[in-house]
Amino acid sequence: MSRRMNTADQSPARFLGVSLKMYFDYEQTLAWAAQIAAVVAADRDKLRDVELVIFPTFPSLAAVAKIFANTPVALGAQNLSDHEQGAYTGEVSAPTLAQVGCSYVEIGHAERRLLFGEGDAEIQGKLTAAFRNRLTPLLCVGEPTQGSNVAAGEYCLRQLANTLGRIGEEYRGQPVVVAYEPIWAIGAQSPATVEHIATVCQVVKQWLAQNRPLAKSCVVYGGSAGSGLLAQLGTRVDGLFLGRFAHDSQAFAEILAEAIRQPFGNG
Repeated sequence: MSRRMNTADQSPARFLGVSLKMYFDYEQTLAWAAQIAAVVAADRDKLRDVELVIFPTFPSLAAVAKIFANTPVALGAQNLSDHEQGAYTGEVSAPTLAQVGCSYVEIGHAERRLLFGEGDAEIQGKLTAAFRNRLTPLLCVGEPTQGSNVAAGEYCLRQLANTLGRIGEEYRGQPVVVAYEPIWAIGAQSPATVEHIATVCQVVKQWLAQNRPLAKSCVVYGGSAGSGLLAQLGTRVDGLFLGRFAHDSQAFAEILAEAIRQPFGNG
């Protein structure tokens, strides 16, 4: 599914993604989704320029899709297999995700790389599977330890070159969301500084402009992102990828209100 566009300049809408990781069980997930659907319903007329995507666990995807069926909320999966069919016990394929209503899929999160040993070759395969099945990847990049803006940017560029940079030309026109998530900031009490985030995201944007010029892609921030951050960053990022801070529906409502108030643009 193509990302929603702003009709004035055909730019991608401001992006807000929420990953539930494995914090909620099935019933808790459905209850949270119902609360979010109510929040969205209250602001539905204001959401034209916000692309809102929820990433629940695999077992709840179909049920969550029903909850958001009559809303502007899109559905994403937290992972996928780089294979489409076969003897791959415990894996979930891109065609299956598309069939249950997913239009996005998260790929390359730091926890997948660290805890499950996913390397660049596997991430490249998963990106290809997503593109082949018209799922928009949300590709996570970010440096492991805190350092300079320059070093962080260089680290992200290497990750991009070794994964997205090796995708076939036939998928060059398909969009991707790149989530900058410095690993040292994930789960921390506070995010990286505004200057750090803005500088690294600009480096990533420049790489996308040079290497995927045909795609309406965007760059978002996702390391301990919470209420107030989007207002500080303004148009220096295209949105946020949220984790535990958005697991409280009231906190989510505050962040959504910030996204709605932000002046539009990818500056």
